[in-house]
Amino acid sequence: MVRGQGKKVRELLGEILVREGSMTRDQLQRGLTHQREIEKRLGATLVELGYVSEEDVAKALALQCGCPYLSLASLSVTPVPVRDRLSPRYLRDHKVFPLEITDGVLTVAMTDLTDPYTLDDLRLSTGLPITVCIAKEQEVLEAIDQCYGDGQTTIEKLVKGYSEEGESSGEDREDVDHLRDLASEAPVIQLVNLLITRAVEARASDIHIEPFEETLRIRYRVDGVLLDYESPPKRLQRAVISRVKIMAKMNIAERRLPQDGRIRLQTLGKDLDLRVSTIPTLYGESVVMRILDRASLILSLGELGMPEEVRLQLQRLIRKPHGMILVTGPTGSGKTTTLYTALSEINSPDKKIITIEDPVEYQLRGVNQIHVKPKIGLTFANGLRSIVRQDPDVIMVGEIRDAETADIAIHAALTGHLVFSTLHTNDAPGAITRLLDMEIENYLVSSVLIAVLAQRLVRVICAECRESSHLDEAVVRKMGVRIGVHGPLQVFRGKGCAACNFTGYRGRIGIYELLAIGEEIQQMILQKADANMVRQQAMALGMKSLWEDGWAKVEQGVTTLDDLLRVTKEEG
Repeated sequence: MVRGQGKKVRELLGEILVREGSMTRDQLQRGLTHQREIEKRLGATLVELGYVSEEDVAKALALQCGCPYLSLASLSVTPVPVRDRLSPRYLRDHKVFPLEITDGVLTVAMTDLTDPYTLDDLRLSTGLPITVCIAKEQEVLEAIDQCYGDGQTTIEKLVKGYSEEGESSGEDREDVDHLRDLASEAPVIQLVNLLITRAVEARASDIHIEPFEETLRIRYRVDGVLLDYESPPKRLQRAVISRVKIMAKMNIAERRLPQDGRIRLQTLGKDLDLRVSTIPTLYGESVVMRILDRASLILSLGELGMPEEVRLQLQRLIRKPHGMILVTGPTGSGKTTTLYTALSEINSPDKKIITIEDPVEYQLRGVNQIHVKPKIGLTFANGLRSIVRQDPDVIMVGEIRDAETADIAIHAALTGHLVFSTLHTNDAPGAITRLLDMEIENYLVSSVLIAVLAQRLVRVICAECRESSHLDEAVVRKMGVRIGVHGPLQVFRGKGCAACNFTGYRGRIGIYELLAIGEEIQQMILQKADANMVRQQAMALGMKSLWEDGWAKVEQGVTTLDDLLRVTKEEG
């Protein structure tokens, strides 16, 4: 955190937004023209035009002022003992929220620092030095109301006075109509929209709505870890879940069977695709929404965190004219991002690339992308049969889920196509066993398989609060890690700060295990060797395991041993 403000000339807000990729220069020029007409602040004007989100503006202001950005929505805010010196009205008028007093320093969240007198007032009124974070105006005002006003949160205000009248009537038709009416009420619509907006602001990948006996629990998965967020009252459970099901075009009358649906919407200037899944539980339907940003930029392989030797080897393998390359790992391990990044590297006018996915998670220019629709018979297997007749050079199959899809993909690779796909296996050698378990002939697997890339995502230590730490040598050696030093081993950890919402982590990066299929491994596949024997041979030939790549990132201060253990369970 930065105290006070420097005397150097600040970079203009619009220039920061353009530099950070939040908007284009053309949009900035249009925004400046419109701003002069309506005489509003530039940030508010750009948000009103839909060019940027309020969060984008707040982060740009933080960069402009040299202060960290803080998301108040994800914190459990509590009152700080300053009410006798700073009235709630003063806090609201100046949009200042006192966060904490630590070591005699008052930390506050503000929406803007263009008025230098506010900081002077705070210092004089409290008699304390001030440290500033930048936060969104709406969240600052909500926090002030919650801690220094009437104590009501935004969700409580939205549903104030709203009650779900009556219980299930027993008549299915009447009950469905009742649920539809409940889900169409303005407070419920606003509440569900707020849950989605907050998730996007928190960089969440999933929203979990979980009913329990006395509560309706809301959790967001941020950087691969579930975090609790403010939840609606239990009485709104049926209305909230029904609203989500209506948005996802599900059958709201069916509450006994699992359902899947999809929501497309635009929020905070982003086009989002939400995959929705419901399952019946003891206390009602549990809902999970996977958030996919359809406009997400594809990175280069060098930005995914691959070790240099793995990146160079993979770049060579993906340029082969035919064969099959598989990416393995559990759900949410970044397999699709890796595949798309690989496709973007080989995408050129002289290649025809076709993908079949469920769903299309990213949009690639110049690539023919197919969305499976099982209800009308467009499955992975049926779609793949048709793709082969489209004369492609490269085919990507979103996931090999069954023997039929595996068989067609293998034969596509045999007939001169380069095929990319994913499998759910724990490590790279396990993919070979999985294909053989699907009753694919071993000589076919040996002939077409070029490489298997296993991966996981580990959390990155927050750059703002990164500090050195030490691991006991005995503990490290007990885990089987070979270290070249004696005594405590220096590593790093995140202390926790406003920038990372006090988690110590911000963002994720991959750890990788690349099994290239050479002659030795081909012979082992023909002999149907088990996965452990393949692994031992591959490591003897130079393959680095997931654990080894992860440990290297621990030593480099990229991640922590705790997070490596969380995703690998001491594999390797």
